[in-house]
Amino acid sequence: MSKLKQVFQSQFHKEPTLSAFAPGRINLIGEHTDYNGGYVFPAAIELGTYGVARLREDRQINLYSLNFEKTGVISFSLDNLDYNADHQWANYPKGMIRYLVEQYPEINTGFDIAIEGNIPNGASLSSSASIELLTGHIVTELFHIDIDRLDLVKLGQRVENQFIGVNSGIMDQFIVGFGKKDHAILLDTNTLDYHYVPTEFGEYKISIMNTNKRRELAESKYNERRSECEAALALLQKRLNVQTLGEISVEAFEANQDIIKDDVLLRRAKHAITENARTKEAYDALQKHDFETFGQLLNASHQSLKEDYEVTGIELDTLAESAQAVEGVLGARMTGAGFAGCAIALVHQDKIKDLEKQVTEKYVDTVGYAPSFYHVDIADGVRTITELKGV
Repeated sequence: MSKLKQVFQSQFHKEPTLSAFAPGRINLIGEHTDYNGGYVFPAAIELGTYGVARLREDRQINLYSLNFEKTGVISFSLDNLDYNADHQWANYPKGMIRYLVEQYPEINTGFDIAIEGNIPNGASLSSSASIELLTGHIVTELFHIDIDRLDLVKLGQRVENQFIGVNSGIMDQFIVGFGKKDHAILLDTNTLDYHYVPTEFGEYKISIMNTNKRRELAESKYNERRSECEAALALLQKRLNVQTLGEISVEAFEANQDIIKDDVLLRRAKHAITENARTKEAYDALQKHDFETFGQLLNASHQSLKEDYEVTGIELDTLAESAQAVEGVLGARMTGAGFAGCAIALVHQDKIKDLEKQVTEKYVDTVGYAPSFYHVDIADGVRTITELKGV
């Protein structure tokens, strides 16, 4: 943070008045269920995005990221908040600023923001939601706007859907907004009811394994998967009175799946519905401290994501499946949207080095380069770090 403040001074020739942090996230289980009205089970992590900011007296907005130093300062006016491909990463904060300005006329001057994230780029740990919620928090704090946290979360999702063009669900923004130290959240994305669950894994730790293959979500098959699920839902609605796949039990799906003649659509729906059931079972297992059952559900989730949803790929499969074979690992699966990014493993604390060694050997042999590993604690959601008085 001290380095970021120095960078702010060198770029903008003034001291920042506000410092804030927004976490990234992992999803323990419940993948590609959020836009299908199902349950998800994410947790905020200590990796995230830091930001420092100061109000200006004119209507110019200046954004600078230490992660994209060569890009330099990206500047635009409060009066021109349209998407601009040339602004690259800055479109995420810009979208947030635009929707806040539309709702709050008191945002009537510009500001300078410098940020730095320690979430690996393209790692599928939700760096975009982290930047969105960080920006929303900074702007509302600078202008002393009392905004409901859920409204801020929904604005972040709107940025993804309408400004960036990724037809994603609300999970990422929700956990960045509502994260709680040492807790995961079981979230019903259909109703937005949620429960905090202590992440007490006893002698086991969650290890994050990065493929180190960059994934661009907007360019992936994410929107295609959503369309396939909507097509499958439309067929099932001819028999079932439901609004989402998340409302359908495994038993009801099996009794009515014959109406879906297309094998691809059938498998997409099967994943969404069985994954939803696994997520609720995982919640029950964690509450009982039944880590073996929890681990088995992680394995089953990955298998479904590989075979029925087809969003894994050789990198994620190699990580998850080689981790599953390590003694002391109870379960492993990809986390995030897929195609690249990260996997997670529930591993005994005494076997972490074995996990890293064996998975790295298999991954290098199969993929040709090494993965990375992170062992991070579960963190609070977006928050102010310091606010300097008298400015």
